[in-house]
Amino acid sequence: MAKGDLIPKTPISQDESKWLTSGVRGIGLASFLADMGHEVPTALFASLVVGVLGASVAVLGLVEGFADGLAGLARLLGGPLADDPATRRKTAIGGYVSTAVLASLIGATGAVWQVAVLRMAAWASRGLRVPARNALLADMVPSEVYGRAYGFERMMDNLGAVAGPLLALGLVALVGVRMAILLSVIPGLGAALAMLYAIRHLPHATSRERTPLRIIVRPLLKGRLGQVLVGVSFFEVANVATTLLILRAIQQLTPSLGLQTATEVGIGLYTGYNAAATLASLPAGWLSDRFGPMGILVAGVFFFLVAYLGFAVSVPNIAILAASFIVAGLAIGCIETCEHAAVATLAPPDLRGSAFGLLATVQSFGNIVASAITGVLWTTFSPTVAFVYLAIWSLVAVLVLGRLARRQMVSAKQS
Repeated sequence: MAKGDLIPKTPISQDESKWLTSGVRGIGLASFLADMGHEVPTALFASLVVGVLGASVAVLGLVEGFADGLAGLARLLGGPLADDPATRRKTAIGGYVSTAVLASLIGATGAVWQVAVLRMAAWASRGLRVPARNALLADMVPSEVYGRAYGFERMMDNLGAVAGPLLALGLVALVGVRMAILLSVIPGLGAALAMLYAIRHLPHATSRERTPLRIIVRPLLKGRLGQVLVGVSFFEVANVATTLLILRAIQQLTPSLGLQTATEVGIGLYTGYNAAATLASLPAGWLSDRFGPMGILVAGVFFFLVAYLGFAVSVPNIAILAASFIVAGLAIGCIETCEHAAVATLAPPDLRGSAFGLLATVQSFGNIVASAITGVLWTTFSPTVAFVYLAIWSLVAVLVLGRLARRQMVSAKQS
């Protein structure tokens, strides 16, 4: 697949098939450890804020909302930092270290305002490192195998999301909530070491002239990259927070199972979601390398459409809920892998960090908008109405991205 081309024109050569390099493995391990460490304070956050510190659910939601918004802004600001090869290496290492330390210190807080400051700072650090990590991964392999490289990274990240809550449960049983959060610094710092290992195995040193840092958006919205980003934005405003999927399961199952059992089942279904995403990511990357990322991206969005229709069913049925979680997990595994592969392929090398920063910002704020609108529809009308709304937006995204994929296939055949 030539640079800037989303449709492979020639079979992948034997040399190009050697994609699982030391650098790719290092970044994958960093994603696994970072997400495992991240999931510990995340899984225990509500328990600490509401159960230990006595804050209201409204305060909890406010803190989470501000943290997510700040993380989205940080991803945009992290883009220019990741454009410079030297700066992107420092940003990646610094982002992993600061996120680990700040998130773990939440376990030592004695007041809600302290929790809020640390949560927002940790999420900002996490946002800053995302464009740098994705740009570094593109430096590790040729464009012909971007799909598998990003699929492997997403697989490891999702595997960390499976392991993290299980680690949290074990630590709480052994040492309690506060110490469990404090100990989450260990896998977080391990992620920084894994990233350092990956950087040491860059295939060649890259550098460029130092230029003033500035946020770049308009040049990225031109041509095929801009078309892909616009198409992705249609999906992201339907990409609701997984907490609402878990809430749907809990509310449907509580009348028959009771709140505690329903909550446990809901967490189990969420684990299944992450496991499905883990299993889907690498095959999606392989298919992306072979056929181009756009068709696989469209298939992933269609899977979400099917999942949302399952969540819209008003009659409680654990089989339908389980199938919906699994299909949604397969969907996100395909989508995230192919979004990253497409942006890495189409972005100019000197603006690759900014392109990943813009993609991450679209993902973050799209998630906020989707969750906010869904919450309003859920409260004002019903959960069924909310999920039908998400299904309709997913259908629009399928049509927009499908048209774009067809155009690019025609263009590739003509060239």
